Amino acid sequence: MSHHGRTFYFASRCLPPARRRAVLATYAFCRVADDIVDAGQVTGSDRVAAALLDWEGQIDHPSHPVAIAFAATRAQYAIPTQPVRDLLTGIRMDLTANRYASWQELRTYCYHVAGTVGLMVAPILGCRDHSALRHAADLGIAMQLTNILRDVAEDAGLSRLYLPLDEIVSFGCDPEAILAGNPGPRFPDLMAFQIRRARALYDDAHCGVRALAPSGRFTTLAASRLYAEILTEIESLEYDVFRARAHVSTAGKLRALPNVAATFVRHSLLTRKQAHCQAICSGDPHGDSLVASPWSEYQSYG
Repeated sequence: MSHHGRTFYFASRCLPPARRRAVLATYAFCRVADDIVDAGQVTGSDRVAAALLDWEGQIDHPSHPVAIAFAATRAQYAIPTQPVRDLLTGIRMDLTANRYASWQELRTYCYHVAGTVGLMVAPILGCRDHSALRHAADLGIAMQLTNILRDVAEDAGLSRLYLPLDEIVSFGCDPEAILAGNPGPRFPDLMAFQIRRARALYDDAHCGVRALAPSGRFTTLAASRLYAEILTEIESLEYDVFRARAHVSTAGKLRALPNVAATFVRHSLLTRKQAHCQAICSGDPHGDSLVASPWSEYQSYG
C-alpha cells in the first residue's frame, strides 16, 4: 500500500491499529486482483481469466495469506461479499474493454473497480447507516475518475482511452489524436468539464461522512481531500497531462491537513447535534442506542 497507494497509506495512519489492519487487508486483496490483470500483457488473457477465477474462489475458501486476512476482516466488520464479486467483475472488464461510449458506461465501470471498495471499507470505518452507502460508492467513483484524468497520457501509451467517447466528440476533440498524444486545443475544456464532474462526486460523497466513526470520518476526509488535490494539480498544469503526471507531494499533503482537521470538526459538531436531536426524539437522551446500532443490512449498490 505504501508503494502503490501512497495517498491511502498516508490517510490510513489516522486509524486505530485494528481498523488500519482491516483496511490494509482489504487493499491487499484488491491489489492482488489488480496485479493479476496487469500481468496479462505477459501471461495472456486466458491465464489471467483463470487466475482471476482462482482468486475469486479465495473469497469463500481462503488459503492465501492475504485472502485469510481479508476473510477475517469481512467477518469482524460484517462486510458483504457482493461488492467483492462486483470488484472482480470490474477488473475483468479491463480484459475486454478500453473504450466507453458515454459517462453512464464509464460510471458503471468506475463503480465496479472503485465504488465497490468504498462499500467494503465503509463498515471498517464505522458506517452503521445503510442510506450512507451510496455516498461511499460515490467517493470510490470520484477517486477512479481522478485516476483516469491523471493517467490519460499513461493509458494512451497502452492504447487505452477511458474518457467518454461522446463527450470527447462533443468538445471537438479526436479520440485518435488523444491516443497519439496530440489532444488538440479543445482538450483543456474537456478536462475541465470532467474535473467539475469529479468534484461534484466528492461533494456528494461528503454527505455520508457523518455516518462514520470519528477516526473513520477523519481518515475519509483526509483521503478524499488529498486525492482531490490531484485535480488541482492537473489545473496547475493547464490540463496538459501529457507534459507531466499530476501528483501531490508529501509536503502538499501535510499542508492540506489543517483544512482536513477543520472540516472534521465541522462534521463532528453536526453529527453530535444530529445524534442528540434523534436521541431526544427516540426517548434516549444519552444516545446509547445510536452508538450500539449495528450495520447489519446490505443491498447491492450499482
